[in-house]
Amino acid sequence: MIETISLWLTQTIGSFGYIGIFILMAIESSIFPLPSEIVIIPAGYLAYQGEMNYFLIVICGTLGSLAGACFNYYLAFKLGRTLLLKYGKYIFIKPYHLEKVEIFFNRHGEISTFSGRLVLGVRHFISLPAGLARMNLTKFSFYTILGSFIWVNILALLGFFIGENEELIQKYLWYIIIALIILIIIIAFFYAKKHISAAK
Repeated sequence: MIETISLWLTQTIGSFGYIGIFILMAIESSIFPLPSEIVIIPAGYLAYQGEMNYFLIVICGTLGSLAGACFNYYLAFKLGRTLLLKYGKYIFIKPYHLEKVEIFFNRHGEISTFSGRLVLGVRHFISLPAGLARMNLTKFSFYTILGSFIWVNILALLGFFIGENEELIQKYLWYIIIALIILIIIIAFFYAKKHISAAK
């Protein structure tokens, strides 16, 4: 099943080129569970073969991620508060929970958005609380682009240098994820330390 999907995606990317990358990454970055690995890694391999331009892959992948993230942001911005205030009680969400989300993202929205784009399973949904808290759109877009640019580059480089070797891709992707988690912990530590010092 996975091999069939991967083959279809590779063919789609090859057929539709950079527009295909943009569309698939926009889908990946929205609420639909499409892994970015099976979009960008094959594209990176096509760049290695000389069939695509590496930098255009990264640009289209990053902009696609931003488009999908903005879709989630506006979805939560326009409908999230209304729906949660009306139906939130059925899933144990009360108005003061929304206030806490707003306060948190007003204070820490930048670091949350940036680090969220680098974490598997979180990158798809980090835009929802940002929209719900009505985080500044310019800041949201900047940190989304920054985080997405790093992630797309990592995947494209894997495809470029490792190609179709699935075993090596899984191995190195796992190492990269661990390294990113450690990096995020370090950044969060110094970020918290800075804010604690500023509050004194």
